[in-house]
Amino acid sequence: MSAAEPVDLTVADLHPALGDPALTSMNFLNEVSERYPAAVSLAAGRPYEEYFDLAAVHRHLDTFHRHLVDDLGHRPEQARRLLLQYGRTKGIVHHLIARNLAVDEGITVDPEDVVVTVGCQEAMFLVLRALRAGPMDVLLAVAPTYVGLTGAARLVDLPVWPVAGGSSGVDLADLAAQARRARAAGLRPRACYLMPDFANPSGVSIDTAHRRRLLDLAVEEDLLLLEDNPYGLFHLDDGPRPPTLKALDTGRRVVYLGSFAKTVLPGARVGYVVADQRVAGADGRVGPLADQLAMIKSMVTVNTSPIAQAVIGGRLLEHGCSLVAANIRERAAYTRNLRHLVAGLTRRFPAVPDRPAAVRWTVPAGGFFVVVTVPFPVDDALLDRSARDYGVLWTPMAHFYDDTAPVRALRLSVSAVTPEQIDVGLDRLAELITDELARRAG
Repeated sequence: MSAAEPVDLTVADLHPALGDPALTSMNFLNEVSERYPAAVSLAAGRPYEEYFDLAAVHRHLDTFHRHLVDDLGHRPEQARRLLLQYGRTKGIVHHLIARNLAVDEGITVDPEDVVVTVGCQEAMFLVLRALRAGPMDVLLAVAPTYVGLTGAARLVDLPVWPVAGGSSGVDLADLAAQARRARAAGLRPRACYLMPDFANPSGVSIDTAHRRRLLDLAVEEDLLLLEDNPYGLFHLDDGPRPPTLKALDTGRRVVYLGSFAKTVLPGARVGYVVADQRVAGADGRVGPLADQLAMIKSMVTVNTSPIAQAVIGGRLLEHGCSLVAANIRERAAYTRNLRHLVAGLTRRFPAVPDRPAAVRWTVPAGGFFVVVTVPFPVDDALLDRSARDYGVLWTPMAHFYDDTAPVRALRLSVSAVTPEQIDVGLDRLAELITDELARRAG
């Protein structure tokens, strides 16, 4: 912008969150990808595109329309209006979501406790907006934390206090300590946000025994748990999956955040929140937290696109409301890619006896992400050089921590690439790391 160009506003005139790194991270990463389109991207957590089918979108829409008429008894004009007109704020596929949760997760939920949202990002925003009642409220979140959660918290002026994650997925002693430290400072910790299954970005999962202890701690510390579960279906092994926190929840401690971006279609932008906590109104009537979230939603997006919901609903109906059944091919692709990536790292950075490894990586039990630790700081400048000079993209782990301390790790994603692209990307990454080690040694 030239000096002569008129300025109507400055950033200081706007909400302070707009200058926060949490809100600029996604834009920066997208801009790097756009500047270097030829680079192999091991950065994006987008779902696999090979099975995208435009014809299936139309079929799903027709399937849901038939469901409205044949199963729910709507007259043709009612069904048409339901799909094409402004819609119910809580959504029109809430009953199918409840059925899906029962089939796949063993979660029993009243459909009226479900709010269908514009992606899971809106679900996060609605919950945080509702919980932020005053300036003394804070949110606890397992670190490293999904940047979309941190950004949403900034927009509703809700401070985020990090909780140590570690190899168990959440350090329960630190969670209790952070809650008590907040109260000692006169603050009110409202909830703890976490991804128990293959977390973004760490890839770490919480085992069943730890989940039970976490729920007990939530009762002891009077905390809600915000369970975000976009990756839970994509486990490597064929054995039983650990139960979700919500499936184990007998005291309405868990607000469950769901998304169809990874399991059905990201372009539909449909997510949901299960909020069955009871809320007493000023008039004495008691209803679910979902009703309060719907009131906020009515002032934000009015309702989630009924056509997009119908596409999701049709996919659910075609697979008996089981996303496990609907994602057999996708799960196989992610399993293949994750194993290929881990094996590729092992070949390129072999262990040396009696010497600490310069490069280490996680071996998650599923999901999309592997974290690689290196002996030098990893930042946006290194990413830019990696894309420009080496032709490979990844994500600096620094984007997922809420401070400015150097972070010596990067995240690799296996979800949107082929094994051949993984090999090329790892070759280029290995060259970058080797050159960086040599440069720092010299």
